[in-house]
This record gives sequence, structure tokens and C-alpha cells, in this order.
Amino acid sequence: MNDFILPDIGEGIVECELVKWLIKEGDVIEEDQAVAEVMTDKALVEIPAPHAGTVVRLYCREGEIARVHAPLFAVDEAGESDGKGGAGEAGGADGQVAPSGDHAPSGAKAPGADSADQAAGEAVNERRSRDFILPDIGEGIVECEVVTWHVAEGDKVEEDQTIVDVMTDKALVEITASETGRIVRFHYAQGENARVHSPLYAYVPDSDDAADEASHVAHEAVMEAGMAPAAAQHAPSACASGMSPAQARIPATPAVRRLLREHALDISAIAGSGRNGRVLKEDVLAYLARDSVAAGTADRPTASSADQRHRGVDPAAVAEPVACESHEPRAARLEARQVPLKGVAAVMARRMVQSSTQIPHFHYGDELDVTELLALRARLKSRADKEGTRLTLMPFIMKAMALAVLEEPILNASLSDDESQVLYHASCNIGMAVDGAAGLMVPNVKGVERLSILEIAREVARLTEAARNGRVPQADLKGGTLSISNIGALGGTYAAPIINQPEVAIVALGRTQRLPRFDVDGNVCARDIMTITWAGDHRIIDGGTIARFSNLWKHYLEHPDEMLLSLA
Repeated sequence: MNDFILPDIGEGIVECELVKWLIKEGDVIEEDQAVAEVMTDKALVEIPAPHAGTVVRLYCREGEIARVHAPLFAVDEAGESDGKGGAGEAGGADGQVAPSGDHAPSGAKAPGADSADQAAGEAVNERRSRDFILPDIGEGIVECEVVTWHVAEGDKVEEDQTIVDVMTDKALVEITASETGRIVRFHYAQGENARVHSPLYAYVPDSDDAADEASHVAHEAVMEAGMAPAAAQHAPSACASGMSPAQARIPATPAVRRLLREHALDISAIAGSGRNGRVLKEDVLAYLARDSVAAGTADRPTASSADQRHRGVDPAAVAEPVACESHEPRAARLEARQVPLKGVAAVMARRMVQSSTQIPHFHYGDELDVTELLALRARLKSRADKEGTRLTLMPFIMKAMALAVLEEPILNASLSDDESQVLYHASCNIGMAVDGAAGLMVPNVKGVERLSILEIAREVARLTEAARNGRVPQADLKGGTLSISNIGALGGTYAAPIINQPEVAIVALGRTQRLPRFDVDGNVCARDIMTITWAGDHRIIDGGTIARFSNLWKHYLEHPDEMLLSLA
């Protein structure tokens, strides 16, 4: 019997009213059959069955409130029977009854005890386990790739603990536990595709597991001492078996204790973050990580910035988005292999093909003298540091762009799907391309025209960190109106960017260089120069429009004191 967990219905809804059951207990249902109608504060929603089976129990009555991620009804899947694992409960795989532990030699395991005990335990787990149903992840996504399991089968997990990372064609998404319990079985291996509304893993809820906790701990201690279960009554004390009383009292799962033994760690040295001080797998891994960092800090070399300073540019002033993650040196040989294109990389490939083939691109290049802007940023840096904010050039670049949009709003528009209308947007949401763990992402800062420089800087830092970790909320990836690609952070000078559809323009920023230029008196002087390259949608933008826009944007950046006069 498996519980159907009410999935996410979207838009942050956490509960809904069960209006009508379309099934009853005893009904045989098919996959995707409508089973219930629920009412949210938005609309009436039909809930489909994730798989075929026989309805065993309805947990809510019509008119009651059902909570998201809570069981809605129970179903026996097609082909299940009450006798599942029955042979395992009685004995081994061959159906023979295992010899009783009472006849086993003292201090040794009875022959077949391991297999019999394991089979019985698995049968009990099967009967009591529930399936966690992969909820809706939004935006019509029907499947995702299982990237990393953060727990192991047998682990005890807490409510809201991260269980697994899954990759959609939008972003890396964390799936968390709906309630406290013990993991019994994974339905998918890493690298496999899991379907929304299908079971992701099986677990035994803590409420069902609590009754067995005392006997489970005692059984675990016995097994670690090397005795058969039936010889538990003759088990030595914790001290006699080499385990201190403090160690015996600290709760932890067998998987965690095995990890402790592998690394020769004392469980009492690790602070447990679980319920009642339970030591979780994450606690052990965090302890090992701290140990590793402490051991390696003393001889870790400090990175030098001399290679940037010799050009006269403060490396801390470089605008940070699109900075690529550093990679370990690769082996000095080539090999033939095939790597599937999926996740963010796959959707990026589709969008770039769509954009480059559907949008007639034209490019416009120029250079910016950012000498005065760098000086202003240097003066304001200490104030930003006191606010706990790292101040780069990017917030100034974004703010100047939003001010220029007020004069040329067509740059902040988009074209309707049927190409019959130009859609002007009421907010300037500027995206920035970031090369992160999950691939290239373009999160956007919302309402740049309304934000201060410091507020933009905080958003830039937040989105950059999230993108580099591959964990950008989908709301931050939607609604962009204009984009920046900071190729200069990687050392490039020129680029011909591809528009992030449905936007109509994107600018690529080159690296800042100290170059000779003539001043107003004809004297040669050193200036900080940044190259920029615009790409525009020639269906609704012409060269004159983008030149006027770029010139105004350039003027604000080259004369930041005048930009301040235009701030709202």
C-alpha cells in the first residue's frame, strides 16, 4: 500500500479544500485518471492519479482541508499482493526456515541469521513504507534528472531536510523531505530521469518508526558486537563491548555508525543536529570537512593579483557576473566518449538555436572610458563594506542602463509571439549571464530603475552566488527585459552575443584595459577603457535607436556625477 502525497499546486499554495472525490474506496483506477477536485484560492484543480492501482483509503472527506505534501489517499499498485515478501518473512530466499539463534554458538551469529533478519526487516519496511511523490516543479515540467542523492537507504531524515537534487531544463532544484522518517528505498538511481507525480523514494514515517526505536538501537548494538539477534539477552554491556555509555546513548542510524567506523571517529565528538541529538550523515560529513580544512589551511598558497595589478586595474573592481568556476587541470590525453546533452545545457542549446535563427541580429560596438567610474567606486567601497556589500562596477552599469531605458523604452520591450505587437514593460529587469555549476544561467535583477546602487549590488551578489551553485529560484530566471554578458571577467575583449529571447537586446562587456588616450589638450594620458558590443533585434530596433541608447548609457558611466543627478 502506498500513500499518494498531494503535490505542489503552484504559486506557494500550502493547502486546499477537497471539493469532490471522483473515486471511492475499492475502485480500480488508471494512471492519470482524475481522482479528486480541490479548490485553492486561485481555481478549481483536478488531481490525477500518478499510477494505476486499487484505492484502499481516502484520508480526507469532502469539504475538509488537505495540505500539500500530506497523504491524500492510499492505493495498492497494480500487481501488489498482501503476500509480498512473505517468503522472506518466514525464512531465506529458498524458503527454508533459518536456524534459531538460541542454538547458535555463544558469541557468534547463527547460520543464516543475517539473511533471515535482513529479509524480515525488508518485508516489514515494505509493509509500512510510504512513497514520496515527486511534486510539480512548475512551468509545465513533467520530468527531471536525478543528480545527487544526499542521503542513503536506511538513513533517518528530518522534515525539510534536503533529500535529492534534481535538474530540470531550467535549474537545479532541491527536493526536501515532507516529514521525519527513515529512507527505505530509492526508486531512481543518479543520472536517471524521474517523472513528476511518480514515486521518488520510499520511507517509513517517524510516527510509525518510533515504536521500534528502542529495539532497533538495542539490535544495532548487538549486531555491532557480532552476535545473533536471538542472543541479545546474553549481550555484554556497552562498556564491555568497547562502547562508552555516552556512545551507546547517542542515537544514529547504522549507515551513520558505519561511516564513523570507516573514519575512526568518536560519535561523542560530533554534535548531532537531528531530533534528540541524533547524529546525521550531514553532521559527520561536515565534521570531516572542517577537519580537512583545518589540516590544509596552513600550507595553502594565497592567490596573487599581481597579474591584474600590472595593468593598473584593481581586480576587486572588475564586475563579477559570468566569472567561470575554476576547473582542475585535465589529464593530458584525449579519449573518445559520448556525453548526453541535458538539463540547463540542453535548454540553452535549444534557445540559442531558436534565437539565432528567428531573430535577425545586428551588432554595434563602442568603448567606454570608465576611469572616473572606477575612482567613484573606490571612494564608495569602504561605505559599501560597512553595509556588508561587495561593490563592483556591475550595479553602476545596470543603474545607468535603467536610466537610459527611460529615454529609449524600446530597448526594454519585446515582440509578441505572432509578431503583431511591441510589448513595452513597466519594469526594467536586467539579466546577467553567469557561468555556474549547472551551466550558463541568466538570472535578472527586478526593478533596477527603483533600486539604489547598494540594493542592486546586494541582488547581484545573491544571484551570482545562487547561479554559481546551480540553485537559482525560477522566479529569478523569469521576466528579464534586457541582458548583460560580462565576457571581460574571463579576459575577453570583444564578443558578438546572442539575444536572450524574448528580449530585444543584449550587451557584451569586454575586459577593462589601461590604454593611452588623448586628453582635451592633446596630451597622451592613461585611461581605463572597456569595450562593449551590443546585439539588437533588427525587427523592431534599428542602428540609430541602439546608438542613441548606447550613447546615453555611455555618458552616464563616463560622467557618474551626472548620473547621480538623474537618480530617482
